[in-house]
Parts: sequence; C-alpha cells; structure tokens
Amino acid sequence: MDQFDPQPAPTGTDVVLEEKGLLSDLIRVALADEIATGRLKPGTPLDEQQIGQRFGASRTPVREALRQLATTGMVEVRPRRGVVVATMTAERIMDMFEMTAEMEAMCVRLATYRITPVERSRLQTMHESSAAMVQGGDLGAYDDFNRRFHEAIYHATHNQFMAEQAVGVRARLAAFRRTQLRHGDRLATSHAEHGAILAAMARGDGDEAARCMRAHMLNASCALTSYIQEMELE
Repeated sequence: MDQFDPQPAPTGTDVVLEEKGLLSDLIRVALADEIATGRLKPGTPLDEQQIGQRFGASRTPVREALRQLATTGMVEVRPRRGVVVATMTAERIMDMFEMTAEMEAMCVRLATYRITPVERSRLQTMHESSAAMVQGGDLGAYDDFNRRFHEAIYHATHNQFMAEQAVGVRARLAAFRRTQLRHGDRLATSHAEHGAILAAMARGDGDEAARCMRAHMLNASCALTSYIQEMELE
C-alpha cells in the first residue's frame, strides 16, 4: 500500500516570501501601467523610498519590481542617478508591436499544423470562457487570459526555442498589451479576433491564421496609440 506523503506546511519564511512576491508584482504592474500610459514620463526618477511609502512596502519588493521593469526595458538603472523611466517613443513601441506581430504570426502558422486535439480543445475552451470576462468588462481577468491564450499557441508549435523567444518578446510588451485593452470596445474586438484565429486553425489554414494573428496584433497597436492620445487630451 502506497503511503501518503503530505506536502510540508508552509513556514513563516515561505509566507513572507510569497507576500513579498505578490507585493512586488503589484508594484511592477502599477508602475508599468503608469509608464505605458504616459503618466510617468521618460526620465522621471523612481525613488525606492517614495515608492515603498506609496505601497506600504519595504525596499525588497520595490527593488524586485524595479529589477523586473529594467529587464523589460521600461526603466533604466543609471550609475549615481538611480532608476529612471526609460525613453520609450511611440515609434519604438510601434516597432516592437510590428516585430511581435511577425513573431506571433510565425508561431500560429506552425501551431496550426502541429497542434494536438487536446491542445486545440483547451484553446477553444479558454476562448469560450473568456466571453464572460468581456461581458463583465473584467480587464484584469481578460489580460491574464490573453497571456495564457497566446502562450498556449506558442507551446502548440512544439518548438521549445520558438516558444521561449515568443514569451520573452511578449514580456517586453506586456504593459502596453494590457493598456490597449482599455480603449473603447477593444475587449470585445480582441475576443472576436481570437475567434477568427481559432477558426482558421480549425480549417488547417496556417497562412490565414497567420494573417489573422498579424492583424490582431497591429489592431492592438492602433488601439494603444488611440488610448494614449486620449489620455494626453484629458
């Protein structure tokens, strides 16, 4: 008879580390949104103490959040000047979306021919479940779903290197991809575009799936531009 081997109960240290991790994520997302929408301008210094006071956090989660933002290129660590918001021009962001569109188009084309029935069913179920998020206007839940949906397509290529590269590129644009969902009826439009991608995949038409994915990403880029312009006019 097999013996049940229970997992050890989390220690106080484990709980503290988890809480710091959650707090660093909260700080990272908040700052990333403010950078993506232009509320934090390029060159703005990011003082650890001030950020800690704002979020009620110690320096450890603040530093972790800033480290992650530096990895994505949203902030710069300058010798003797500390951390500042990186210069991210509209042209630079559009270039990043254009490159991402081609990367994702390549992924979905290959995934169309390699996806397994189980993976296809999982993608369809995810898509159908996201309809409730759209109807409820739940941007946070849809943003998380959107990440998982695209990453499922990356992994359906069954090319680990390609999937790793796509995830890395996506991370650079994560805040901007989240921000574009705030524009108009972008949630509903994004959902419809996912449906078109899945329909092309179901037909085994990799070229059409790639075309739909490319349009999906460029539409997101246009929505982001429109949203930022509206913010600047307020």
